[in-house]
Amino acid sequence: MDPTNDPNFIPPSLNRDIEPTASSSKIPKNMPIQPLVLADLGSSVDAPAPHPSISVPTPSHDDKSKRHHSKIPRKHTELLDSGSSSSPSASDDEIETPPIPPPSTEVKPTQIADLEEVPHGIQRQADTLEEYEFPTHRLATSLSDDSKYPLVIVACGSFSPITYLHLRMFEMALDAITEQTRFEVIGGYYSPVSSNYKKQGLADAHHRVRMCELACERTSSWLMVDAWESLQPKYTRTALVLDHFNEEINIKRGGILTKSGERRGVKIMLLAGGDLIESMGEPDVWADQDLHHILGKYGCLIVERTGSDVRSFLLSHDIMYEHRRNVLVIKQLIYNDISSTKIRLFIRRGMSVQYLLPNSVIRYIQEHKLYFNDTEPVKQVMSDKAD
Repeated sequence: MDPTNDPNFIPPSLNRDIEPTASSSKIPKNMPIQPLVLADLGSSVDAPAPHPSISVPTPSHDDKSKRHHSKIPRKHTELLDSGSSSSPSASDDEIETPPIPPPSTEVKPTQIADLEEVPHGIQRQADTLEEYEFPTHRLATSLSDDSKYPLVIVACGSFSPITYLHLRMFEMALDAITEQTRFEVIGGYYSPVSSNYKKQGLADAHHRVRMCELACERTSSWLMVDAWESLQPKYTRTALVLDHFNEEINIKRGGILTKSGERRGVKIMLLAGGDLIESMGEPDVWADQDLHHILGKYGCLIVERTGSDVRSFLLSHDIMYEHRRNVLVIKQLIYNDISSTKIRLFIRRGMSVQYLLPNSVIRYIQEHKLYFNDTEPVKQVMSDKAD
């Protein structure tokens, strides 16, 4: 989030009382997100390939049959009962909480029927800090592959309102991490900014939290909403928000279990658009110590947007170049330029926003009459960096 929208913003060069970030000793020392190069792995990489006479075990027919093949049901007879299970039924006193698997691109039966229906058992976020509980109902309870490193993705933003691009960013990040890195995503979080973030077009925090919940309750099997930042009495710097997630996941809960029963520290990474990253290059907006903390201790997943040249920016920015191994640039293969700013404009003009955001969010906006009577500067609406 752009720190200049903090009503109490003081340029870092003039601020002598910046709240300190978490100590490095409290943050797991994970490997960088970028794939390792030969020099990182040592001489064994340069060893000759095995001789062709050495047999390589091939999967048996039984192993192949056990592999999961994704299939989208075509007929109602192929839909599974969401409560069915292939395992024998257990007695009431033997029921255990089922483990939560890592996210996948598989379309689940519960997502086929009615995507807008509010499902049972979803943890709703509190309206006050006193009632707040960190959401873990979709956080994987163990790694599926012990050879990989656990990763949680966090997106900070206004989400006023949340759009399909905000949802797609997580899926694009999941694809990139799965294909290009040695990490395994175990959960994803939206962290809406508090109402103290003074930006025109910003709905009250509780509305934005609820819209985020509606957007991912039934459309996703791994995304969650954390209201902690939105409940703070003042604007919270992004570095401190990431410290909060590290506190909840690694310090309080001890990371995640591996298949062997050991606990492993989870890497926390910020998911952001190219426009937010470019704001890090504006003088006296982001404190250097915060940039080192965010990029060095955690890392950043950057989704390119139309018109932004993230790679050139990484090359020219000293701090980002220093931590370039902890930054993963995600290219949009199908460009999506939906922005919340344009959504708000369409709503004010009485235009359709169907298929730009989930129907449940549209209904919520209509029921609570959000954005209909707001005004925003033309410069903000026409900006290429609209949210």
